[in-house]
Amino acid sequence: MSVLVVIPARYPSVRYPGKPLVELRGATGVARSLIRRSWDAAMAAEGVDRVVVATDDDRIRSHAEGFGAEAVMTSDTCRNGTERCAEALTVLGISPEIVVNLQGDAPLTPAWFVSDLVAGLRAAPDAALATPVLRCDGAALAGFLEDRRAGRVGGTTAVFDRDNHALYFSKEVIPFTSDSYAPDAPTPVFHHVGLYAYRPDALVAYGTWPVGPLETLEGLEQLRFLENGRKVLCVEVEGRGRAFWELNNPEDVPRIEAMLTKMGQA
Repeated sequence: MSVLVVIPARYPSVRYPGKPLVELRGATGVARSLIRRSWDAAMAAEGVDRVVVATDDDRIRSHAEGFGAEAVMTSDTCRNGTERCAEALTVLGISPEIVVNLQGDAPLTPAWFVSDLVAGLRAAPDAALATPVLRCDGAALAGFLEDRRAGRVGGTTAVFDRDNHALYFSKEVIPFTSDSYAPDAPTPVFHHVGLYAYRPDALVAYGTWPVGPLETLEGLEQLRFLENGRKVLCVEVEGRGRAFWELNNPEDVPRIEAMLTKMGQA
């Protein structure tokens, strides 16, 4: 097997309990659950050999199997999606070339993000994993800043070096800029997309490392790789006119439904 996509999904959540089962209405008015929309996004990606939902909750497993997804049960001790992907790989007993973590709260992930990410990791043998970044335009940056002013956790931002190796990820808006930008103008801020492609050995090693101070402070799982000296490749992807937003808070539901309707997604 070349590429395995794992969609980690857990029911408990401090900010939004039961989030994977929340229903979202698209352009046709038909409601589909968050986990179903994430699974649809994974299935649409080219070059993917297998897609599984990894969960520790029977409600999510039953729901996923009900719409035709393959589900694998993992323990309730997994602290984040990366640990759940690592455990799912062990449970499945397979050794793919690349494991993709498409987080279950990202229903707007375009299929080409997955394909571009896999291609980027294959072209960078020194990287332990790869993750996509999307340059914010002025409108997206304004949304990030408004969320922070309102005390909401919005998207994650990333900064990286000239070789596209990550320097840091944060839930704050970095780098700081005092400039003003038109809604459609490019900005120096990059939105980190919650999608990862790992080499299996790096994924297995991840579970053996203790949680570091930066991961603890930010609540961002990818920082554990940086804290342990592993290179994280940031792959710049193109939005192609598509909007992108993760479901982090109940307030995000109407925003995502509006994006689905605007893009004509059922």
